Amino acid sequence: MAAVLALVLSACGGNGERGGSGPAAPASLDPKADLSKQRLTVSNWDGYMPKDLPARFKSSVGTPVTVAKHTTNEEIVAKLTASSDSGIDVAFVSGQYAQALAAQGLLEPIHHDLVPHLKNLDALASRLAHDKGNVYSVPYTWGTTGLCYRKDLAGYTPDSWNDLLKPRAALKKKITMLKTERWLFLPAQKALGYSVNTTDQQQLARVKELLLTAKKGLLAYDDTTFGDRLKSGETVLAEAWDGWCPTDDKRIGFVVPKEGSDLWTDTMVILKSSKNKEAAHAFINYILDAKVHSWVASNIFYKVPNDAAMAEVDPALFKKYPALAITPEQLVQGESVVDLGDASTAYTRIVTEVTAG
Repeated sequence: MAAVLALVLSACGGNGERGGSGPAAPASLDPKADLSKQRLTVSNWDGYMPKDLPARFKSSVGTPVTVAKHTTNEEIVAKLTASSDSGIDVAFVSGQYAQALAAQGLLEPIHHDLVPHLKNLDALASRLAHDKGNVYSVPYTWGTTGLCYRKDLAGYTPDSWNDLLKPRAALKKKITMLKTERWLFLPAQKALGYSVNTTDQQQLARVKELLLTAKKGLLAYDDTTFGDRLKSGETVLAEAWDGWCPTDDKRIGFVVPKEGSDLWTDTMVILKSSKNKEAAHAFINYILDAKVHSWVASNIFYKVPNDAAMAEVDPALFKKYPALAITPEQLVQGESVVDLGDASTAYTRIVTEVTAG
């Protein structure tokens, strides 16, 4: 899996920019196709869309949908690159992985005339660095990363990545950091004033050094249970994706550090190998319907780059989960995470060395 992933990521050397409004559907695609005769297989993270969405989509559009689940970007990328036809029509992947898959020629362009609900997207969602103009991907969620902390136990309000990396004595062994590759790097990169997409070997060496120092004060690397640990008091301070910081508990707060953070995006892509491209476009269009897309913000508390959908969210949730209230203008001040080409192997090696033992 690692070898396959490295091959895919290395294909996109440089960040590249794309523009335009996306290609129109070619003659090989029929805008009037009978979608009831097509079948879709969609791969997504567990719990990342409504369980009844396939049934509702079939009722609305006529296309049966089978949902496959993946746990990581690496897992789905390995599956998509293992053969010429993975059997997947639509996949949910993070932005930098969509960028790498597009560079390999594995993605169907998004034919904008087949996705009229693209008009619901915030204008800023067409300027994302991994795919400007939404040529090969459609953003599903977006957000940032910060510090999630127990207000009553921390004794102060953390506001710097150094609160995580060089913690006060009282917080040592009560801190967790994300283990996922790019987000393990993030705090040290920003604390040192580097780009989240740096490929400079000297900078990466300093990042590694700082991460090894920070490891001494950690309780764990934790991508999934840090919220429960915060609620129990086992953890006092955690690196967290905004939507996963459980601020519905009034004892818990979330802050974006003063050194800045990232802008991450999860996207929907259509595989070039799909035999059901008209239905795949219809599926993405259905997701972008305001009432459908608003489920994400209302249930998993991640912002969606869909103005119409965000307008459907109960205003009470913005008080309960303040990160939902971060505006698109504030969000895009974060640095977009993009594919790193050959340098991705250096990141993988450093993460392995830092987290070992």
